[in-house]
Amino acid sequence: MQEREYPASVFETCKETTVAVTTTSIKLDTQLVDEASRILGAKSRTEAVHIALREIVALRRFKKLMKKHAGKLKFQDYGG
Repeated sequence: MQEREYPASVFETCKETTVAVTTTSIKLDTQLVDEASRILGAKSRTEAVHIALREIVALRRFKKLMKKHAGKLKFQDYGG
């Protein structure tokens, strides 16, 4: 799996937005990140890490929102 090299500070356009990207060196469990790449359909380890980070942030935000509004939300019964 080929890693893309980024200059120290560049901007990369994602599907929805343009984000600041910096090169960071971290130690990863290569088997875990390769499995995540396959599961997530990522083309690189970097993309897999970005997808996983976005998903965990979205999940935490969702859980916080649900906790904040617990018992306050009304749902219409569609009789399906």
